[in-house]
Amino acid sequence: MESENTDREEQVSEIAVDLNTLTISEEEKEPVLTEDSLVEEPQEDDYTNSSEWKEKKKHIFILSSAGKPVYSRYGNEDRLVTLFGVMQALVSFIQDSNDSIQSIHAGNCVIVFLIKGPIMLVSVSQLFESVDHLSLQLRYVYNQIVSILTLKQLTKIFEERRNFDLRRLLTGSERLIDHLLHFTETEPVYLLGAVRCLPLPPNCREAIGQTIVSVCAKIKNLVFAILIADNQLVTMVRMKKYSLQASDLHLVLNLVSASESFKTAESWTPICLPNFDSSGFLHAHVSYLSEDCQACLLLLTVDHDLFFILSEAKQRIVERLRRNNSLEAINSSLAERNTSVSELGVPGLRHCLYKCKASQQMWSPTLEAPYHTEDQAGRLWSLYQQLHSILHRRGQTLKLVYQLLDNETMLGWMTVGFELYVVLEPLMTKRNTINAVNKILHWIHKKENKLFITTTPTF
Repeated sequence: MESENTDREEQVSEIAVDLNTLTISEEEKEPVLTEDSLVEEPQEDDYTNSSEWKEKKKHIFILSSAGKPVYSRYGNEDRLVTLFGVMQALVSFIQDSNDSIQSIHAGNCVIVFLIKGPIMLVSVSQLFESVDHLSLQLRYVYNQIVSILTLKQLTKIFEERRNFDLRRLLTGSERLIDHLLHFTETEPVYLLGAVRCLPLPPNCREAIGQTIVSVCAKIKNLVFAILIADNQLVTMVRMKKYSLQASDLHLVLNLVSASESFKTAESWTPICLPNFDSSGFLHAHVSYLSEDCQACLLLLTVDHDLFFILSEAKQRIVERLRRNNSLEAINSSLAERNTSVSELGVPGLRHCLYKCKASQQMWSPTLEAPYHTEDQAGRLWSLYQQLHSILHRRGQTLKLVYQLLDNETMLGWMTVGFELYVVLEPLMTKRNTINAVNKILHWIHKKENKLFITTTPTF
């Protein structure tokens, strides 16, 4: 048995060696143009050796179970056919042994696989990210594909034609995947499984919600009305007994923020929300409230014939919001400077993330020194990822993590009601850390009616 395992490990290593070409070798020299010689561009079969492609620290690939390329974050997937074939062969080899591959670790390179029916997703990262975070990112990418096609259609396609080229149906949607990947790498909402709310006085938020209810209550088959501004949730009105998870709301936010065309005209677009119903589409009437208020209203229905009815409803909503000064309140909040760390009045505090678990909503102050540069912000993001992974590691029951690092003091605390991640100055004592945490919670509690949506209106 030991010899069989050894042979298998050697075979896996042989197949995986091509994936390791994604790591950057310091010994490789940049092409040089001299008077005596010209260096030609890499041919299609060795595109993975091009310096432009290899300098990328992270790659995302999507392919079918038959090895057909679907998506590559960088470069043209048609020039990476050989690499896609290697990935497909590796997955198939492990599956033939009645096993599944999850990750490969090669030096500072981590390769993570996510197999979802006829679709394979692969992440190759040299950014010291955890396997859990890379897997989460791949699940979001998969959900983005399902939101475009529905799981029912995706499954049916490959049942009928195993070699189907999925790119034919995803043409033009690459921007959604690209945009989603950028946000999953820069926004903590994805890591925490939560949404940000636009800070508003509670009476103003209630007035907006009740305005939508009063206009839309008699429209049959209207399931959700979602108002968002600058990637933040203003309010959501829902049909009784239905709700949306944060991961589905992220797809809605990504659709709006990645589509400039919504700003110029009313749109009628299908969208599948996988955690709500992966088998079918909701039809969304999408439009910005007005030229002087850049908040976007989405009215989601199961009826594909409601465009004109929802268009009229939107106009009535805008008229009433204007009369009760809600548009002005939204604009004022958008123009207001984000809360700084110093406003919390907590000595030693550098940054924090807070999630209310019941409502799946989060809050954090703006980034400031020493995290105001892109590199430092990226380093902070990595610290949060690592702390989150420790608290949420499978098979563990950790509720509190306290770390003394070289440049920071970190604390993660998970309770029944909330999750809190705190970054403090180095060399903070435990007593000072505890005092800081209590002050943060006290400040958030005082502001929670403005920072969070505490009640969700229903039709």
